[in-house]
Amino acid sequence: MSTERALAYLREKGYDDRVITSDESTGTVAEAASALGVTEGEIAKSLTFRGKEGEAILIVVEGDKRIDNSKFKATFHTKAKMLKPDEVVEEIGHAIGGVTPFGAKEDVVIYLDESLNAYDVVYPACGSSNTAAKLTVEELQGLFGKENMVDVTK
Repeated sequence: MSTERALAYLREKGYDDRVITSDESTGTVAEAASALGVTEGEIAKSLTFRGKEGEAILIVVEGDKRIDNSKFKATFHTKAKMLKPDEVVEEIGHAIGGVTPFGAKEDVVIYLDESLNAYDVVYPACGSSNTAAKLTVEELQGLFGKENMVDVTK
């Protein structure tokens, strides 16, 4: 269901031809990089947090970056608290190992971290542990808004 929703979203936006299905797992950054033949930095991992008002936040970051707690707090005015696995499924609409901004539930606010700008092309998951999409950072900005760029990584 999660993959179908992600694929439907990409189809609607004209990017369904960018989806890559691998025989190998892409469920972790290391696995995805190996399966796709790219660096871990080029994997665009989706991290999920609880916002100040209790809302779910999804931030797409460079694969080998970590959240900087002080930057997160300065940006979102709350401590960085990741969603629990069952909360991710319920509130984001995708399961751990395939969390993606594509086809996330409508009330989820999606941000792109500035760290992605280190690459021309990045590979976000596509709703399962063996799918990804190949997109430019500019294309991601077109989908989720340049105004949703944040700087919250180390």
